[in-house]
Amino acid sequence: MWDSMWILLLEMGVALALLIIIVWSTWPRKKHDENDQENG
Repeated sequence: MWDSMWILLLEMGVALALLIIIVWSTWPRKKHDENDQENG
């Protein structure tokens, strides 16, 4: 049982990393320019 456990942990880690990369790359970026808020 413990011999195959590392495979599941590795697979879950890879899936979590892919999820984080996809969310980070598709997250809408906001400009840090404060003039946009003043102009409307």
